[in-house]
Order: sequence, then structure tokens, then C-alpha cells
Amino acid sequence: MAGQVAAVSRNETYSFSKPNRDSVTLLTGLGVEGDVHAGETIRHQFRMTYEPDLPNLRQVHLMHEELFDELALKGFVVAAGQLGENITTRHVDLLGLPTGALLHLGEQAVLEVTGLRNPCAKINDFRKGLLGEVFEMDPVSGEFTFKSGVMAVVRHGGTVRPDDPIQVELPPLPHHSLERV
Repeated sequence: MAGQVAAVSRNETYSFSKPNRDSVTLLTGLGVEGDVHAGETIRHQFRMTYEPDLPNLRQVHLMHEELFDELALKGFVVAAGQLGENITTRHVDLLGLPTGALLHLGEQAVLEVTGLRNPCAKINDFRKGLLGEVFEMDPVSGEFTFKSGVMAVVRHGGTVRPDDPIQVELPPLPHHSLERV
């Protein structure tokens, strides 16, 4: 089944959730126009204090709608934009993508996946106990699996709307697993 944009969100100010919009405009090398996290260098509020000049690998946050279904089964009601993502997807295995995968959204926009979103403690402020549900530890390896979406940079700008198609383009082999950014 083809991937699809379920919702788009942005916020001009730092807050945990982002309101849904009819569309967002992605700007090449910057992120979502009008979003507080857009910029060439790090815009994450905490990380700006100690790494202000590093490249912004977190220009756009994508989250899979299927996570909301999983969370609902555990008693957590979460809707698009409420966990701070810019683009909510459906039918795209975001967490299974390798670093460097390209996501073609709508008619023009292209995102390059840079890594996993590192879930922060503010998730528990939003819904008590939710943080423990957006990551899990592999009992064998001891490695954490982060389920709160992926981060990307804008390689080609364009307007993105709910119901736009998403095409995945994998990078050349060998593929590298996503790490936190």
C-alpha cells in the first residue's frame, strides 16, 4: 500500500504540541516555513544552549499514525501534531528506513531522513506514563528502540497537504540503521 500524509502541523512558538494545518510549506535546507524548529543550525531549545552552530538535522519531525493506534490500545489517546511532529504519515515504515532515505511528498517536496527522534521527558507532561510507551528496550541486546518518529532535512521544498502521496526512495547499499539525532 502506498504511503500517505495523514496530517501536517507547525507552530511558531516553542510548545510541545503543534496545531494541524491545511498545508505546510517546506523550505530547502531550512524546514517547515513558520515553524520554530526551522533553520540551518540547531533549533531544539535545549541543544541550542550547548551546540548552537551545529547543522540542523531535525528540520522536520515525522511520526507514523500507526503509533497512535498502538498507544490507544494501551489507554493513551493521541492525535496528529500532539507529540510535536510536523508531518504525520500512514502506511510508511518510518522506523524501518535507513539513514539517507528520501521521502517524496506531494508534487515537489523531498525530505532526507537523518535519524530517530529522541523522545524527551516532556512526553510525560503531556500524558503521564507515555514516555515509557514510545521506546522499548530489547531484552537481549539491551538496546533501546525509539518509536516516536524520525527526523529529516528538506532537500527540495514544496507544499505538503493531508492525503498527499509519499514515495520512499532508498539510498544505495549498504544501508545504515537510524540513530538518534
